[in-house]
Amino acid sequence: MFSVAIDGPSGAGKSSVSKAVAKAAGFVHVDTGALYRALAFTSIKNSVDISNADAVNEMLTNTKLSLKLDADGQKVLINGEDVTGQLRTEQVSMAASNISKIPAVRAFLLDTQRKTAEEMNVIMDGRDIATVVLPNADVKVFLTASPEKRAERRYKELLAKNEEVEYNKILEDVIKRDRQDMEREIAPLRPSEDSVIVDTSEMSFDESVEAITRLIKERM
Repeated sequence: MFSVAIDGPSGAGKSSVSKAVAKAAGFVHVDTGALYRALAFTSIKNSVDISNADAVNEMLTNTKLSLKLDADGQKVLINGEDVTGQLRTEQVSMAASNISKIPAVRAFLLDTQRKTAEEMNVIMDGRDIATVVLPNADVKVFLTASPEKRAERRYKELLAKNEEVEYNKILEDVIKRDRQDMEREIAPLRPSEDSVIVDTSEMSFDESVEAITRLIKERM
């Protein structure tokens, strides 16, 4: 099997770029961020205090998380319910950053991620794919962009959904999320030593997809 690991900060476009690259390469796209978001969503929905280790462990014991891969892409199911459409709120994003610091949560998801990569050709994106989840990936990419550019993209995305948002608040959240991800004790956000850095600040979406697709073709 051939595996591609794509890491990077929040809002860098990892999921959308990875999904497009996977389609072009005929690979399966695995959005690991959605798995953490699903557990964060579950904790919010059930009022679980994630600072309480016992409460988190009880939640994980009662949670069956599964991936469904079809023509429309990846769907995330919690106890049989498709929660994919409920994972992109700012509240869930911040909760996902916090819940990802918990060792029990990371262990809960690690086997699912690695097993998927063993069974099929994958493009897997997240925060620690190249450094922790798939350290032997055939291609490793660290996809990034300036905080301002990432906030601008998120701002336009939310405006298109007719949501009331403030650019400065989004930029503040982006910077805060970066700090949380880079300073956490467990699997902090950083490029692996052998990752190719792809900065998309001045690149279009198509250019980003083309750059990574070219890397894969070269390695294959």
